[in-house]
Formats: sequence, structure tokens, C-alpha cells
Amino acid sequence: MIGTRGVPASYGGFETAVEEIGRRLVDRGHAVTVYTRGSSRREREYLGMKVVHLPAMPVKQLETLSHTALSAVHACVHRKPDAAFVFNAANSPFVPALRARGIPVALHMDGLEWKRSKWGARGRAYYRWAEAHGVRTADALIADAPGIGEYYDAEFGVPTELIRYGAPLLDAASADGIRELGLTPGGYHLVVARFEPENHVLEIVEGYRASSAEKPLVVVGSAPYAAEYTQRVRAAAGDDARIRLLGGIFDQDLLDALYFHAQTYLHGHSVGGTNPSLLRAMGTGTAVIAYDVGFNRETLDEHGLFFADAAEVTRHVTTLETDPDGADALGFRGKVRASRDFSWDEVATAYEDLAARLALGESVHPLARRARRVSAGHGSGG
Repeated sequence: MIGTRGVPASYGGFETAVEEIGRRLVDRGHAVTVYTRGSSRREREYLGMKVVHLPAMPVKQLETLSHTALSAVHACVHRKPDAAFVFNAANSPFVPALRARGIPVALHMDGLEWKRSKWGARGRAYYRWAEAHGVRTADALIADAPGIGEYYDAEFGVPTELIRYGAPLLDAASADGIRELGLTPGGYHLVVARFEPENHVLEIVEGYRASSAEKPLVVVGSAPYAAEYTQRVRAAAGDDARIRLLGGIFDQDLLDALYFHAQTYLHGHSVGGTNPSLLRAMGTGTAVIAYDVGFNRETLDEHGLFFADAAEVTRHVTTLETDPDGADALGFRGKVRASRDFSWDEVATAYEDLAARLALGESVHPLARRARRVSAGHGSGG
């Protein structure tokens, strides 16, 4: 498994997927190697997975690429694996080297990264190029949501493997950590997101401030590359004592408790496929108010409320705060959906099946190697 920060998982969706899938494949008798960067823990094995620690250039634009380049070289010069999973379409330049070594590659395409505002014009152009390069060079393409698969079918006419993320299910969480923050169980609304325009933190804060809600809005997140947007969020919050901007929180137990004890979770993400933060909220049974985009509707399967602007945030927050039984029922239905349709065991089975097929020679490369993007402009999204 190549192209992520590796294990132990302490950062994001890719890392969680690598850990949850890898540990299950090990339990089923497979040998799993995970390439890791930046971990303070230097052990060579974790949950049965072999861990290879390699450096990376500490520059935003080059960190992932430099580490993946070293990882690909390492994989090529050591014992050849039966299959490789490369995460993030940005890492597609290294797929041909792996395949030249005789290693079949499945490329996890992630969301539509070129739509993210944090990348400048050159960054977005690179992601669009890398996306197309990945389509033409990989043996299999993994989409984590139906909308992503539909995008690649429409844009390039190539099939993808639909393999979603799993949802962590939480049935209990200590309230000590949230009480130390001055919060009470069921007594606040929660946002967890990087401060980026496509995550709609600004609209959530504006909509909440315009409401008559009495329970505070707790905002967890920061913006390492978006100082201007952060200032807009802070300005929107103003001097409203109900709005608590906590910054980034990296204590997973505290984060779990915040999700678990919130009355509602507001999810503004609009770019990407199946979102791990949304799944985490669903897995705790917390009612979700989500940005109205196809990815979020498909994940929730209508077991949530949806907003397109600040005014709808105002309305939904008010509705659920004044109807706690309705909020509980909505959260319960979301948790049932998460437990039924977003199982890590089933995700691991899908990866296991794909690896077996790749090892036997199955590949979309003969079909996809001459694929060309249909749209000349900005493409079509999910």
C-alpha cells in the first residue's frame, strides 16, 4: 500500500482505510506492506503489517510525490508483491514504474482534487493531468462513491471498482473530555472540517449565527493554506458567544466523544466521494445536516437533512434543536445505514478480491491506455 502517510492511522481517510483494510488482510493470511512517512513510531510491524518508513520532502506540493517516488523505487528493487494499491491520483506518475517491474497496480482515485480551492492554477492543472495519466496507466481504478465511478465513465469511458470506506461504529464514549471543554452530552452542534471554501464552514457559521439556537456551535478545524478564508469564518462568528472555534483537535478519543455527544453534526464537504468524517458521524448515531451534493445524499440515503445555503442551515438547526426526539430518530436511521452498508469487513473483502484478480492478470489497461478526456473544460462532477 503506497502513497499515504501510512500507519498507525492518525491523519485522514486514506490512512484509516490502509489500517482497517491492511489489518484485516493480515488476519486472513496475506502479507501486507505499508509505506509510511512522518510517523513518530518507528517499529517495522504494526497490527501484523510490515511497515517501511521512508522520508519525504517537507514541502506541501512535493511531500506526497517525493515519498511515493521513494516507495515505488523500494517496491521495485525488493521482492515483488502480487499487487500494489496506490492511493491518490496525484501519485499516478509512479504507476508505470511499478507495472514495468511486473507489479499490477490498482489506483485509488480519491475525489476530484482539481476542484479544491487550496490548489493554485498549476496545482489544479497537475491534478487533472495526473487523473488522466492514472486512467491510462493503471490496471484498475478504485472509486469510493458511485458519483466518482460515474465521473470516470462519463469523462473517459473506463470502468472503475466501486469500493467505499467503512464506518467506525461507536456505541459509547466518555463525556469527560467534552465536559472539560464546557460542553454537555446532547448540548451542542458540531462541525469538523478544514477551513476551505468547498467545505462550506462559512455558510454553516453564518446560518447558525442567524438562528435562535441556544445550544452552542462547536467548530473543529483549521486552515493551514487558507488564512483569508479563516479570517472570513472568524468575522462571521464575530462576538457571538454561542460559537466556539476550537481549532484543530488530533486526540482521536476526544474527537470521537465530540461526534458521539453532539446533538447534530453539520457536514459541509462538497468535493470528494464517500467522506470519512460523515461516516464517523453516522456511526455514532448523531443526526446529520449535510451540504446538498450527490455524494452526501448517496452516503446518507436520505437519512439526514440537507442545505444549499446559510438560510437552510438556520432552518435545520432550529428544527432539530426544538425536536430532540426527531434528531435522535434521524441519527439512529443514519447509524443503521452505516452499519448495514459501510462495513470495513466488506471493504477488505473487496480489496482482497481485487488483489486476487490483479495477480491473475486481470487489467483495464488494454481498454483504458488510449482513453481521452471527453470534456475540454473543467469536466463534470458528481
